[in-house]
Amino acid sequence: MLQLVRSLGLHKPDETPCGQPVSIGEAHALLEIAREPGMTQNGLAARLHLEKSTISRLAGLLEGRGWVRRVRDDRDARFIRLQLTRRGVTAHANIAASRSAKFNRIFDAIPADRRNDVVQALSVLLEVTRDT
Repeated sequence: MLQLVRSLGLHKPDETPCGQPVSIGEAHALLEIAREPGMTQNGLAARLHLEKSTISRLAGLLEGRGWVRRVRDDRDARFIRLQLTRRGVTAHANIAASRSAKFNRIFDAIPADRRNDVVQALSVLLEVTRDT
């Protein structure tokens, strides 16, 4: 679904519920860290298909906002683990709720008798974009 958001340009930083501009990278990073608390920066880079240096800068931005805490791994100091702070959990929840509301409005605008066709078409679109 995140690929679709990117492809259709549905993310609008000036409309975030947290009252701050949030880049699509920041929003995706928050989502992934919320899904897997304590993931490494390398893990986040792999998930988002971004370079390690880009993730390092992104993690620094999120840390600067007070949304993420970077912690050295106890077992291997080469790894940095990412954890959402309370403010990060709140920001993620607000962004997720806003995203969900937007998709619900879009889905509700589709005529009921055509929704299944749209869902099937989107599934195919997501399959194809994953492979490219």
